[in-house]
Amino acid sequence: MVKRRAYRDQEYWGKPVPGFGDPAARLLIVGLAPGAHGANRTGRMFTGDKSGDFLFAALHACGFANQARCVDRGDGLQLIDAYMTGAGRCAPPDNKPLPEELDRCRPFLIRETGLLQNIKVVVCLGRIALEAYAKATRLKVREFGHGRWIEAPVPILCSYHPSQQNTQTGRLTMEMLEDVFLQARKRIQVSKTPTTKPPTA
Repeated sequence: MVKRRAYRDQEYWGKPVPGFGDPAARLLIVGLAPGAHGANRTGRMFTGDKSGDFLFAALHACGFANQARCVDRGDGLQLIDAYMTGAGRCAPPDNKPLPEELDRCRPFLIRETGLLQNIKVVVCLGRIALEAYAKATRLKVREFGHGRWIEAPVPILCSYHPSQQNTQTGRLTMEMLEDVFLQARKRIQVSKTPTTKPPTA
């Protein structure tokens, strides 16, 4: 791992990054994998890079986080009624995890989804996150589209990933991402019946 000059005096986490959040959460957020100089450095999903700044600002605006600030694991950030995890657990080269890397990480995703008993909605950030979640829960899901709902035992809502490539080009705006989480909140609020957990692989 080559450190960026801005972080050369910091010790990188450099290990698999676990999910985090509210264990009683009704919202599950599935991302891609740790950023090389974000979660791989700080040890917390989407923390310490521009993608996280964008994502947590939206979560805070929609009431799923107590603050928008996401600098490091000790910054006081807490997720509210939400849990965040990733398809991959280690920073992949060029932010492009290979299929075999995702296969090796799948047991962790399976274990987490099995432990989270109150999930009413899953938000998948990007096509790879959707495919990983589908494999982990043995769902046959093929189509991805921003803002698209996929009806499943636990409903899935798709969103573009908050990568700089998407946010700086305007493919994903803050308004678009906030709308995703507001839709998720509405669906959670009307879901009063117990959720049928999907089967795990």
